[in-house]
Amino acid sequence: MSLMTTSSAFSATLLPFPPPPRLSVARLRLHPRRRALVRCAAVSEIAPAASAAYGVLLLGGGAFAYARSGSKGSIYGGLAGAALMGAAYYLMQSPETMAAGDAVGFGSAFLFACVFGIRLYNSRKLVPSGLLLALSLGALGVFYSAYLQDKV
Repeated sequence: MSLMTTSSAFSATLLPFPPPPRLSVARLRLHPRRRALVRCAAVSEIAPAASAAYGVLLLGGGAFAYARSGSKGSIYGGLAGAALMGAAYYLMQSPETMAAGDAVGFGSAFLFACVFGIRLYNSRKLVPSGLLLALSLGALGVFYSAYLQDKV
């Protein structure tokens, strides 16, 4: 049995796998780009339509719950959600305030996702809390991705 004296033979006996390839300095990114949740080139163009649709669904759901059970909290929540989504839609129309509109949409979608998540946890009923939670999370992803695209 002979002793291995070269460094390559020594490292080959210690490491069971080869070392990773070295990247050139030009290929290294010092500041990696943030990746958007929704992969679409026009998410910032979809966000106003998503805001309007989400606001109409919140308003319609609140009105339906009020008509069915007389819940004043549902109608107030639906009106508040529609007002916030209307404000987000209005802000998204101008290029100067588009990021602010995305932020308002994101914040209100996050608020409603928390509310519907709590309601789902307490009631354990998939309808309507689970569906509205899924809708709120989808809107949250759209507004977050649009915000990242508008800020960069």
